[in-house]
Amino acid sequence: MIVYNDTIIIEETIHDEWLNWIKTFHIPAIMATGCFNSYKILTVIDSPNEGVTYCIQYNADSIEQFQEFYMNHLHKFQAIHQQQFDEKFVMFNTLMKEVD
Repeated sequence: MIVYNDTIIIEETIHDEWLNWIKTFHIPAIMATGCFNSYKILTVIDSPNEGVTYCIQYNADSIEQFQEFYMNHLHKFQAIHQQQFDEKFVMFNTLMKEVD
């Protein structure tokens, strides 16, 4: 399994608005691409950063599914996120593979 992880540090003053938007718009739109079969939203309990830190993990069965997402969808979703919450977050991504 391939795990694509978005880690987002969002300003505390807007984190409720952001979380609602992520749950109602962003994640459903990403899942509608068909590139991932499941996801999890996690929050970092002991983050040393200011703001609230979330990790959203999207699971794909193969690297090819992720590559389709990367080539055809990722930049559009990043642009929408940036437009919606300009300069109120920091984001980085990690691509991982499950070890049997």
